[in-house]
Amino acid sequence: MSVELLNDTERTTENDHPAAQSIQVAQQSERAVRFVASSNFAPLLASLKLSLLVSTYQAGKLVAVGTGDSGLGLAFHNFDRAMGLALEEDRLAVGTTSQIWLLRRSPDPVQGMGPSGTYDCSFLTRSCWYTSNIQAHEMVWCGDELWVVNTLFSCLCSPDEHYSFEPRWRPKFISSLAPEDRCHLNGLAVEDGRPKYVTAMAESDTAAGWRPTKATSGCLIDIDSGETIARGLAMPHSPRVNAGRLFVLDSGRGQLVHVDRSNGHCESVVQLPGYTRGLAVHGNTAFVALSKIRETSTFGGVPIAEQRDQLKCGLAVIDLAAGRTVATFEFQSGVDELFDVQVLPGIRFPAISGPYAHLEMGAVWALRAEHGS
Repeated sequence: MSVELLNDTERTTENDHPAAQSIQVAQQSERAVRFVASSNFAPLLASLKLSLLVSTYQAGKLVAVGTGDSGLGLAFHNFDRAMGLALEEDRLAVGTTSQIWLLRRSPDPVQGMGPSGTYDCSFLTRSCWYTSNIQAHEMVWCGDELWVVNTLFSCLCSPDEHYSFEPRWRPKFISSLAPEDRCHLNGLAVEDGRPKYVTAMAESDTAAGWRPTKATSGCLIDIDSGETIARGLAMPHSPRVNAGRLFVLDSGRGQLVHVDRSNGHCESVVQLPGYTRGLAVHGNTAFVALSKIRETSTFGGVPIAEQRDQLKCGLAVIDLAAGRTVATFEFQSGVDELFDVQVLPGIRFPAISGPYAHLEMGAVWALRAEHGS
């Protein structure tokens, strides 16, 4: 078991607009995060030549998980209720309470990012879109466009320079845009570079209408046709298309499932010991984020609530061909809920300079390399 002391930054301000950050008062506190990994977890990351980014809104962190000379490495970075992550080449978007932060991969070495050799790339915060609280869930890059699941307004949207967001699509059963979280739209899958599938917790057109039936009314919707192709899921999340196969997390049952697109039949790939939310697929390997569940009405009645005391928070690594778990990572304390996970192929361990990096590690500078004298 390993222990990491987290510096938590609590910010107080007169309002939540970015311009007010200059008058914020930062309060630092520490808490211990204990974690344990299966013996093959770090070697598996190293053999696949990748690292992971994991978001946790409960702890307010973006976690980098990678490897180095000493084995497994973790780095925690402050983001206010970190939710959806979207990664595309040199761009990383991180959804938070009221903003979507844009980080760019630095092409040159960065000063102030830790001992030489620790990290093999750097992502630096460069700008943000201010959306106000739209309960932004999953996000994806489609070319130069960022598509965001706008859960509060029950639609897909993109950032806009003049408005809080630009609506792009909404389910057929949603009659109008309203800040009412009518169906708890949450997950988004891409196929052939275009948004293709979304998950919702019910086909409801009333304010919070998904809550009474959430244990059985979850659905998977085809964006192009607007038709619901699978029903009967329990609080589903994170649809993904990989090598022509469609996967989704049946979160309330703790399962990763395969969906037959021809008839909507869902077949369990593997049963997992947690609320499954957050899925990244790399080749024939799937990384599934697991969460514990709170004793609140939000999770009341879902099947895995019966095993509440046995649920874990962490990551399960799944061999999709064999349909079994091959490696695990578990937070034993300090972090109870995860939201998203992303794979960083070809990166051993990324350095992240978030919007509050000056409070975590001091000043960070990215300078263009000088050529000649």
